[in-house]
Amino acid sequence: MNHPDTYKGKQVVVLGLAKSGLQVAKVLHQIGAIVKVNDKKDRDQCPEASELDSLGIPVICGGHPDDLIHAGISLVVKNPGIPYSAPPLLKAKELGIEIVTEVEIAYYLSEAPIIGITGSNGKTTTTTWVGEILHSAGLSPIVAGNIGVPLCEAVQGATEQEWMVVELSSFQLKGTEQFRPRIGCLLNIAETHLDYHGDMEDYITSKANIFVNQQEGDTAILNWDDPTCRNLAPLLKGKLFPFSMNEELQEGIFVSPPFITNTDDSLERSIIYRDENGIMKKIIPVEDIGIKGRFNVENALAACAIAISAGVSIEQLAAPLSSFQGVEHRLEFVKEIDGSPYYNNSKATNSKATIMALTSFKEPIILIAGGLDRGSDYMELLPVLKDGVKAIILFGETKEKIAKVAKLAGIKTISLVDTVEDAATTLNIAVKEAASLTQKGDIVLLSPACASWDMFTSYEVRGSIFKEAVHNLK
Repeated sequence: MNHPDTYKGKQVVVLGLAKSGLQVAKVLHQIGAIVKVNDKKDRDQCPEASELDSLGIPVICGGHPDDLIHAGISLVVKNPGIPYSAPPLLKAKELGIEIVTEVEIAYYLSEAPIIGITGSNGKTTTTTWVGEILHSAGLSPIVAGNIGVPLCEAVQGATEQEWMVVELSSFQLKGTEQFRPRIGCLLNIAETHLDYHGDMEDYITSKANIFVNQQEGDTAILNWDDPTCRNLAPLLKGKLFPFSMNEELQEGIFVSPPFITNTDDSLERSIIYRDENGIMKKIIPVEDIGIKGRFNVENALAACAIAISAGVSIEQLAAPLSSFQGVEHRLEFVKEIDGSPYYNNSKATNSKATIMALTSFKEPIILIAGGLDRGSDYMELLPVLKDGVKAIILFGETKEKIAKVAKLAGIKTISLVDTVEDAATTLNIAVKEAASLTQKGDIVLLSPACASWDMFTSYEVRGSIFKEAVHNLK
């Protein structure tokens, strides 16, 4: 797309409200565009509409009018979650009208350089961690994007001396054209969101958009252990900065000794940085990292690579790496009851995220899982279910599917919880069932491997209900 200034006096449709729709509509209106906002939800479900009304921005709720999109429209800015199969977007595409997400608008408006972070798992933890590291080093990070603060809001007033640290979803990146982060990071790729993207090719292409417009002098940070990420390396225009848990890299950030060559967890491992001249510097012992889980070591590697690229010295990394306590709903310790810790990992909305959580513990696990059925067969869970899961409690649309995998894994205690009364009651029943099966030293883990939308409005709501249920056990 062109710079937002070029849409002054031109008709623009913002499709979908929520925080990002509200902010992008206000920004385009301030620039002088003729903005119309549309949301298919009823008016009483669109609290943002009244603010836009007060600014003279028309808001149409309750459906998509047939005349919403026409040849006079110059630009459509869509909420990231709205599928491209939605009728207004199909019509816009037919008419050759540009369709972008709020991230594209914000990119043009930001005076601050952008750090973009994406991946199937670990985005929020890594983004938050990078913000903490940059702040600790005396830099000026502004953390925004998919993490909660719309980018169009965050970039207002940002200066060249600050860093925008931005979590980006595949939905947001799919709707970009010129978006160019100074530092781009792809954490990993797992099969997810296929109901939105249709196939893995579209999903991977959307994620790779984070690198497409980078230039020489920009930095592209890749997980060298992920084959899909590594395959993107020949396509990069920016400087490659890899990180690895499993290989001592000739240049980049890695764990030494690597995890893959020796699975002995008693080894004293450290995070190491090797620069372009081959000089190695130890950053921190792995055991000193502030949050549990091998996958969080991977997040720490990525955070180090980003921070170094942003100008943080090696000596400034250890303190924020050890003091960081993680993010809510991501392998979050809830409470210990009768010698058994309970963990909330509601953000595990795909199998890979649940695998990461399960491999973080040596103790026997009582797993609570299940949720929205997006078409996966969950067979990739089989090896980890065999290794450490003592019992499994299942609910939601996928309970039968995951139960089949659990049976193949040889798990003897498989409990299916029917939906009763409401979602909260159902999850409470699951927690009580898990507690009844727990012996001292067992881990009780909510790690659903599924999105929440079959029963809950968000993974945050699901995790909060789980935590409340745990606190009510005793």
